[in-house]
Amino acid sequence: MRVTDNKQWSLGEAFVTFFKMGLFTIGGGYAMIPLMEKEIVKERHWIDHDEFLDLMAVAQSAPGVFAVNISIFIGYKMAGIKGSIACATGNVLPSILIILLFALGFRHFKDNALVENIFKGIRPAVVALILAPTLNLARTAKINRYNIWIPIITALLIWHWGISPIYVIIAGIIGGIAKYMFSDEQKGGKS
Repeated sequence: MRVTDNKQWSLGEAFVTFFKMGLFTIGGGYAMIPLMEKEIVKERHWIDHDEFLDLMAVAQSAPGVFAVNISIFIGYKMAGIKGSIACATGNVLPSILIILLFALGFRHFKDNALVENIFKGIRPAVVALILAPTLNLARTAKINRYNIWIPIITALLIWHWGISPIYVIIAGIIGGIAKYMFSDEQKGGKS
């Protein structure tokens, strides 16, 4: 086991923590971000805020489901492959169990007005759960009036014009490299 903030970190505790997050998060991986940040960063101090943001960026860039990716990365940072398995399994097991229960009883309640209204009521909450970490990430990424055009153009390219996010990521990488190559820091380092 690895030690963080003088606290012992166990695979069982990691599994239970990620199981609870998977159980109580409706709306997918992005809706899980506030709960994950509260549990992992603020309460348990397993990683600090900057590490969490870095792992979020890597998890978003990696192929696969965001929630699983970030669970794997946090687990790996804490306890290697065993940590990855504990965190990822804890994260996905509630979804598997819930989907299995829904699949078994779906025929009985698929046309139920109460169930339909419950899901309609959950939608705005899910939007808020996704919006809150997005705004927090924007603040941390130092989005301001000079660079706000980057996320706006990116969102329009993906949402409105249907450009693949892969091309947007590649363009971002090229833009970052170009900015670095032509920045004053790089020029100053060569002199």
